[in-house]
Amino acid sequence: MIILSRSEIEALIDLDSGLSALEAAYIAASDGRAVMPPVGYLAFADKDGDCHIKYGHIAGDPTFVVKIAAGFYGNPAIGLPTSNGVMLAFSAQTGVLEAILLDEGFLTDLRTGLGGAIATRALCRPDARRVAIVGAGIQARWQVRCLQQAMPETQLSFSVWARSEDKARETVSVLHSEGIDVTVSTDLERLCRDAEIIITTTPSREPLIRDVWIQPGTHITAIGADAPGKQELETALVVRADRRICDSLEQSLDHGEFSTAFRAREISAENCIELGAVLAGKGAGRVRPGEITIADLTGVAVQDIAIANSVLNADRRFRTV
Repeated sequence: MIILSRSEIEALIDLDSGLSALEAAYIAASDGRAVMPPVGYLAFADKDGDCHIKYGHIAGDPTFVVKIAAGFYGNPAIGLPTSNGVMLAFSAQTGVLEAILLDEGFLTDLRTGLGGAIATRALCRPDARRVAIVGAGIQARWQVRCLQQAMPETQLSFSVWARSEDKARETVSVLHSEGIDVTVSTDLERLCRDAEIIITTTPSREPLIRDVWIQPGTHITAIGADAPGKQELETALVVRADRRICDSLEQSLDHGEFSTAFRAREISAENCIELGAVLAGKGAGRVRPGEITIADLTGVAVQDIAIANSVLNADRRFRTV
């Protein structure tokens, strides 16, 4: 059995391979080639934390994956990381546990960043340059890193806003140290009005982004609403959008960014399409430059399967050298 620590996993990661693997996984999910049972969810309201259990199998894969990931958002105040977790890979032929990936939440953070980059690249205007990042946690950093990797020929301009200006400045400092040009914004409304791409990365339980702030042609990738009660976008904005794309229609309408509008019967399932269908060319993403597009990413098990298999494949290649 293979047991890999976080540092070993980080050494094996290749972002380009991850982007390709996740794109294929989204397509497999929408094509009906993936088994993804309902997400297991535990809430710890008194600690501002939650835990997700996601698991599944893609037809033809030699392994199936079970992922446990926790996010406790007050942890930085006591010197601990927000994310933690582990991934378990089992043989799809025998059920034998073949690998334990002690990633401490790293792979969940990474695959979320890669998923956001894939959706943004597929749905933003070709001439989009100005990127607003809402939130300043670990995921904000991964969204910047992964989008830059996904769109290397585009001169993207990033700006970060957070409730805490100090945290925004810390995130900008970290990204600067990696050679990425990012600025701090202190005015969320102005940031959103000027942006061509908006990526939201917060655990907010009340809308942060207002409908009247958003200009025609803007693309929004909403990452934060991955559990009941979370919402980053004003419902009127979701209703107004010309195109609504999600990673999982079932999850998005149940507890994602689209769920509030769906429950109010202001949108329907027929008004939404899965990202995998867009990537496979079986459904429309952005059709016209002036459209407002929203991608609601709740996180799906195929992402975990894809990123775990990417690590294990890289480890196998390393061991045979």
